[in-house]
Amino acid sequence: MAAMKPRTGDGPLEVTKEGRGIVMRVPLEGGGRLVVELSAAEAGELSDALSAVAR
Repeated sequence: MAAMKPRTGDGPLEVTKEGRGIVMRVPLEGGGRLVVELSAAEAGELSDALSAVAR
């Protein structure tokens, strides 16, 4: 039987280049992570959209 581990402190936002894609790991409230794989073009569009609302 596997040990139950709490899902707290999953760490900061991480973005890494893996192969031809960009992988973003976003920690979620309540534990766990959202993992999204993006192309370079999609990452650029996301950057532009976030910059527009974070001003």
